[in-house]
Amino acid sequence: MASLQASSCLMFSSSSSCSSRRRVITGAISVPKLPKISLFTPKITPSRELLGLMNQIPIEKIVVPSTTIHQHDRNEECNRTAQLYAILEAVCDRVEMHNNLGEQRNNWNTLLLNSINMITLTATAMSGFAVTGGEGASLLALKLSSALLFSAATGMMVMVNKSQPSQLAEEQRNAVRLFKQLQREIETVIALSVPCEEDVEEAMEKVLALDKAYPLPLLGGKMIEKFPKSFEPAVWWPSRHLQRKNTNKNGETTRQGNGWNVEMEMEMREIVKVLKTKDTEDYERLGNLVLKINKFLAISGPLLTGIAAVGSFSGSPSLAAAAGALAAVVNSFEHGGQVGMVFEMYRNCGGFFKLLEESIESTLDQSEVDKRENGEMFEMKVALKLGRSLSELRDLARKSSYSSIEGTQNEEFASKLF
Repeated sequence: MASLQASSCLMFSSSSSCSSRRRVITGAISVPKLPKISLFTPKITPSRELLGLMNQIPIEKIVVPSTTIHQHDRNEECNRTAQLYAILEAVCDRVEMHNNLGEQRNNWNTLLLNSINMITLTATAMSGFAVTGGEGASLLALKLSSALLFSAATGMMVMVNKSQPSQLAEEQRNAVRLFKQLQREIETVIALSVPCEEDVEEAMEKVLALDKAYPLPLLGGKMIEKFPKSFEPAVWWPSRHLQRKNTNKNGETTRQGNGWNVEMEMEMREIVKVLKTKDTEDYERLGNLVLKINKFLAISGPLLTGIAAVGSFSGSPSLAAAAGALAAVVNSFEHGGQVGMVFEMYRNCGGFFKLLEESIESTLDQSEVDKRENGEMFEMKVALKLGRSLSELRDLARKSSYSSIEGTQNEEFASKLF
């Protein structure tokens, strides 16, 4: 019993000591609340002197973050690229249009040639039947029928000879080739460099120059003159050439000389001399010859069918038969042989040589060598356009120079392609 009381007293004393210890710990941990202190921050207003000093800072001294400038340049680059893509889309559309019109006008040439020849030969056969025999109403019917057919053939020949469908088809074929060439140029600019404003302007000028050189409509005076007074080469490039600097878009300068030297300049001048004295003159001579032949055929065909119509109606069937047969031969030679297409081909070749001459001369006229196209690249392009290797191009220039010194005539043409 005494032991139980002792243990209970011990437990009471220990619990009381624990509770007193908790109170001590709690008292040690609790933090008294601090009074709130309101801090007063005075509002600072700039004085007149400070405002005057700020207004005296020039605008050019104000620092603009570089990120804004880079973003502006990036927006301009994207805008120029979008413009080139828009021009590229228009060029692709023109390729399709000229291709379709070329096929259509080639079909015109074939169908009209066959139709006119069939009408002419039918009328000639009727005139022949009238010569061999027939009296009364049957003879009169043959004469009237052949006269009407010859008259219809005359009108159709006048219309076809004036428009020259074979030449129209060749114009569209040349337009397709040149627009495809422009399409590849624009794609190369977009792929290999950052487009600049000059690239956009140059592409626009080339598109408009091609539209003017190879018009789509036939009416309203837009069609190319088929029978000019003299042969003139085709011109499909802008009158104002943009001299593009041979520096990259990052502003790095080209190496000294830019691939040009005195020997290369003399070589290019000799090439221009050969082009003018041999290739261009020869194509002008051939073009004028084909133009005269085409004029003669274009007049002879309708004239013969007209004579046949008059002879058939006036009672000379033998004359009508002979004139009709000759008219069929002339029409077949003119449109079956596609003389108009040959004339247009000579116009295009003459324009090719003229463009090459102007390109070389405009490059040599640029006094600052660093602004020219790289000399080695330019020489390679000229050689490829003339169908020659670099060594053959240099040999041609050397022969031309020796001929000038010796006073002899150089018989070699510059181009091996045409």
